[in-house]
Amino acid sequence: MNRPDTDAPSDAPSAQAPQAPAPEAGDVPGVEELLDRTVAALGGGRRDGQHRMALAVADAVASGRHLLVQAGTGTGKSLAYLVPAVRHAVVDGGRVVVSTATLALQRQVITRDLPLVAEAVSPLLPREPRVALLKGWHNYLCLHKTGGGYPVDEATLFDLPGAAEGAAAEQHPAPAGGSGRGRRDDGATLADHVRRLHAWAQETGTGDRDDLVPGVPDKAWRQVSVTSLECLGSRCPMLAECFPEQARATAREADVVVTNHAMLGIAASGSPGVLPEHDVVVVDEAHELADRITSAATVDLSLTSVEHAARLARRHGGTETSALDDAAQRLGSLLATVPAERFPQGLPEDLRAAVAGVRDAARELLTRLKPESGGQAQAQPDPGVKMAQSAVLQLFEVAERMAAEDTSSDVLWCSRPPDDAPWAGDGITRLHAAPLAVAGLIRTQLLGEATGVFTSATLALGGTFEPVARSLGLGGRDDDGDAAWDGVDVGSPFDYPRQGILYVARHLPAPGREPTTDAQLDEIAELIEAAGGRTLGLFSSRRAATAAADAMRERLDVPVLCQGDDQLPSLVRAFSEDPATCLFGTLSLWQGVDVPGPSCQLVIVDRIPFPRPDDPIKAARARAVEQAGGNGFMQVSATHAALLLAQGAGRLIRAASDRGVVAVLDPRLATARYGTFLTRSMPDFWPTTDGRVVRAALRRLDA
Repeated sequence: MNRPDTDAPSDAPSAQAPQAPAPEAGDVPGVEELLDRTVAALGGGRRDGQHRMALAVADAVASGRHLLVQAGTGTGKSLAYLVPAVRHAVVDGGRVVVSTATLALQRQVITRDLPLVAEAVSPLLPREPRVALLKGWHNYLCLHKTGGGYPVDEATLFDLPGAAEGAAAEQHPAPAGGSGRGRRDDGATLADHVRRLHAWAQETGTGDRDDLVPGVPDKAWRQVSVTSLECLGSRCPMLAECFPEQARATAREADVVVTNHAMLGIAASGSPGVLPEHDVVVVDEAHELADRITSAATVDLSLTSVEHAARLARRHGGTETSALDDAAQRLGSLLATVPAERFPQGLPEDLRAAVAGVRDAARELLTRLKPESGGQAQAQPDPGVKMAQSAVLQLFEVAERMAAEDTSSDVLWCSRPPDDAPWAGDGITRLHAAPLAVAGLIRTQLLGEATGVFTSATLALGGTFEPVARSLGLGGRDDDGDAAWDGVDVGSPFDYPRQGILYVARHLPAPGREPTTDAQLDEIAELIEAAGGRTLGLFSSRRAATAAADAMRERLDVPVLCQGDDQLPSLVRAFSEDPATCLFGTLSLWQGVDVPGPSCQLVIVDRIPFPRPDDPIKAARARAVEQAGGNGFMQVSATHAALLLAQGAGRLIRAASDRGVVAVLDPRLATARYGTFLTRSMPDFWPTTDGRVVRAALRRLDA
């Protein structure tokens, strides 16, 4: 593959040139022939939807028109976009960035699908394609840090909210501090994990955190990694061996670069240099892109974050921090009394003044932390000072954004941990700022010089691509000022009307504030009993999932698992291995479960998954739509619900032999005016509101 071993997956094709003479560019077969060759190498057969998608991608790349492709489960969309991507890169001399939302799909693309395509089509191309994997800086181990080049900051062991409370805090870091990887704690101490990481540093060829199996907690990983701001860059003595630099150098020479939505979020937030130059970006699982970019562009400010930056400046920068300390105390005093709510008109004046005080003190501190020009200071940077500069710079940028005179492009709000959160004991109140809209960021930062190909099993909501297109900055088709785009639904190999039933329990009362009702629990019990277990329960809240699981354990003689009982992969594995088992949970299960076969023949949805009324970002976006003369409920809340319903219902049919029922226990899906918009977003199951018909069908499947 003409790339260093440090970045090559173990099963990547060989870098040896093919024996036959390489064909000239004009002799290269078209996309369909290359796709047929790839599928044949996999031992598969032709799929019409896959060919339609591959041709649509090739046309988009050639014309420069953006493309939205809805491809149902089983279409084989990875090969449908990788074949034209590889052909374009090698034959036309372009570079394609492929982004996935999940680690599992990223691993599938880089270790299986892309090597398969490269091996199958290389004999028909002028040369072999070069591929690379690219992740964020903090995903790689820093050899300079493991070698002792950075100071050990003992206080970091207690900096995270709740960390001083012991092992429970280590297993459940606060959202602002962790990566959300959910790595399991096996009883090892933090020191044990760090010692293992130092040993691994001597043997790894990639430094990629995801190559370390089993993994380690976030807190341990922070002891051996640095952020891009903390990195010494070209002045690092370990530059030649630097893992993230090697990954980026490989990406700059590659034809196809595989990355993730988090990296696209960084690029869209104003750091386009994190990606190599490219002319095409393919976004798989594109329905998640807008939320991922929102997350990447969201920042928070708390008393703890200010104190942490001041501590690093004192310890490693050797400077006094009295001005920042005073500003921190003023901010902390106000945060103790400020309500946990959204601030539609910007921060209250006294709070804005306190945040501005933090901004001014951080600016002054940055000046004093700036290294002297010339001499040894320039040639041999101090890693400790770099760490301090990074923390203070981030603090300054966050405070400057929140204290600005015009914050109309941001959503500002205050939050406190819920009483039942594992990290609630820290008592930390935080200010947050998130972009009101990310469509402009996507349009200008990601698509300014590149053609976008967006694909997912759920892109046409309510039967149209327009809602998703708007969220991606594409606007109306060929509208003035908006990028031209096409939408294509290549269908699914599944016969949804024959394979599945959509049951709406119209007779139930509309959901209220309580997590579950007796009527809902009776309905759930009857459905599960008819199905003989085999049930995936998708609930709108953890309280509802837990309440339903507890009730079913008392009523039924089937195993009932609930999210939180164990790590999610373990729960899904247990669910898939025993058809009698039921699995209940919340958002992670709506999009993260792929269980074909008899173990999942009933999917229960407790209520339409509208966003919470107190969701500050969704509420602000709905209000902005209304102020512009639109329908905020339909464009924000209903679109959000349609996407989740489509994803949740998609858990049922994962193979051509699957059969089953999606049961929605919310009568509004059948009675409300917006119900048609929501059902048109779901797979085209046979619809009914007759519970007797559904229970009879489930009994036949169980038999």
